[in-house]
Amino acid sequence: MLTTLEESPLYPIANPKSVAFFGASNSVASMGTNLLLSLQAAGFEGPVYPVHYKEDRVLGLKAYRSVLDLPEVPDMAVVVLPTRIVNDALEACGRKGIRRAVIVSGGFKELGGGGIALERELMEIVRRYDMRVLGPNCLGVANLHRHLNTTFLPYEGPAGFIGLASQSGSLVTQMFDYLAGLGLGFSTAFSVGNEADLDLVDAMEYLALCPHTRVIALYIEGVRRGRTFVEAARAIVPHKPVVALYVGGSETGRQAGFSHTGAMAGPDELYEGMFKQGGIIRARSVTELFDFCWVLGSLPLPKGRRVVIQTHSGGPGAAAADACGRAGLELPSLSNDTVQKLAPFVPHTGSVNNPVDLTFSKNPNDFYSSIPEILLQEERADTLLIYFLTPAPVVKRALQQMGLPPEQVAEQALCLIDGQCETISRLVRTTDKPVVGYTFRSLDDPSIRGLTRRGIPVFPGPERAARAIAALVRYAGR
Repeated sequence: MLTTLEESPLYPIANPKSVAFFGASNSVASMGTNLLLSLQAAGFEGPVYPVHYKEDRVLGLKAYRSVLDLPEVPDMAVVVLPTRIVNDALEACGRKGIRRAVIVSGGFKELGGGGIALERELMEIVRRYDMRVLGPNCLGVANLHRHLNTTFLPYEGPAGFIGLASQSGSLVTQMFDYLAGLGLGFSTAFSVGNEADLDLVDAMEYLALCPHTRVIALYIEGVRRGRTFVEAARAIVPHKPVVALYVGGSETGRQAGFSHTGAMAGPDELYEGMFKQGGIIRARSVTELFDFCWVLGSLPLPKGRRVVIQTHSGGPGAAAADACGRAGLELPSLSNDTVQKLAPFVPHTGSVNNPVDLTFSKNPNDFYSSIPEILLQEERADTLLIYFLTPAPVVKRALQQMGLPPEQVAEQALCLIDGQCETISRLVRTTDKPVVGYTFRSLDDPSIRGLTRRGIPVFPGPERAARAIAALVRYAGR
């Protein structure tokens, strides 16, 4: 295992000071152009040197006929060229002294036949010049803490704490917007493609030492270094959680993975065993992969599997209770002390069982302050699961009835909602128990956005929330 981040062969790829770029032009129909546009949109701060056989300028940058003409030796090269000339470009990079490259171009091992021979030739060049390469057939890396993005789509959203190593390039780039909608983002995301050289294990070891990464996500079509993979996971998991999605367990998944990256998938049971040996939390879908990363990277670990549910509606409470049971969680009864403390806040139409169901509260702020504070003090509770429902139209209606001028209603409603979010956020920051939310409202609702922006996970429906809590419990047990 590495002892410092700078020892990683991926460090110059994830943290380059300068980049040579092959395959970009002034045509927006070009794949290479779009990748260079993404790099520019990320605000990359170092020099970028487009290499083009006839253009003098590419996207406003001075272009060079040959990589040998560059005024310096860049830290890495990004190659987005027709397959037949990739190896020639890589040879020229080696002669220039460039020792790191991202090979975006496809048409190698994943196609079989002549592609296998081309990838073998590529690796001969890599070894000849003591280079390390990511790919081929990948999208490279996104490290927004360093304003770096070599993928197809521009990165929109915050730099975050989820480190990703993916054998799918498009998964990296297509998750930008999805994670931003949850208030999340990648720390560093690697697309490893065919793994001719650098692979998932190399990416895991880098992310294990990355100071911005709190949790590691893996998208796997096939692991080529099984024993090393398990050993690396065992070393990482005690310090940083690892969540994996394996998509090669079925025959259809195996065939898709092989045609995608040439990955040699194995039986599902084999990967289940590898994950258990390595202490890796297994996800069963892309949604679960990032749900689990969300809670594992943002919440304290629970001491057990006991969950207390707080709601102001019986149906959502019952649905959450059922979801918790199906996820293997427990719903303890509340202590007499907690019941007595709740009495002033729960009307006679409510319930102080678990779920705690208010049905209605004359002071809505209690739902965000006094009640969760009492429930978090409950010794029988390891996790608090809250149903959030603060529709802006209801808040506006109340303000209108109070006589607030119409032109001030919308702004004041948002201020009240934001104040409630801040109140519970302050409470969450003072506890060592995880607090998870769920809702049937849109995640774009102002109240939900106010919570997720403050680091409180809120899931669309109790099922995803319960499975995420169960993942927290599993990792805590390991």
